[in-house]
Amino acid sequence: MSGTRKVLVAEDSSVIQNLTKKILQFQNFEISAVKNGQQVLDKISKEDFDVILMDINMPVMDGMACAREIRSLSNPDKSQTPIIAISGNAKNYTMDDFKGAGFNDYLPKPLDFDKLVETVKRYSEHES
Repeated sequence: MSGTRKVLVAEDSSVIQNLTKKILQFQNFEISAVKNGQQVLDKISKEDFDVILMDINMPVMDGMACAREIRSLSNPDKSQTPIIAISGNAKNYTMDDFKGAGFNDYLPKPLDFDKLVETVKRYSEHES
C-alpha cells in the first residue's frame, strides 16, 4: 500500500466541509479543503490529489465548470484525478450531466457518511 491518500474537499459550507474532513481523517486520509472551484484549480496546480470531492453549487466557480476545467488540463496526472460530485440539488442534473462534466461519481446531500467513505476509498485505491 502506498502512502496516505490525499483528498481535496471543495465545499462552501463550513459545516459539511468540517464533518467530511473529520470522517475522512478518521479513515487515515490526508484532507485539504477549499471553498470554490477557482481555489480547486489553484490547489491542484501545486499538489496532486487521489480524489476530489466537489460540491456543485459554490461561489466564484461552480463544480460543473471546475470539473470541465480539470478534465481539460494538459497534465494527465491531474486531468484524470477522480472527481466525486456532492450536491443537495441533484434533481437539476442527471448522472449523464455529471459524467458529461467529467465527474466519476455522485453523492447526494445530506451525505451518507458510510457511502462517502466507501466511495472515496474505491476511487483512491484505483490506480490509473
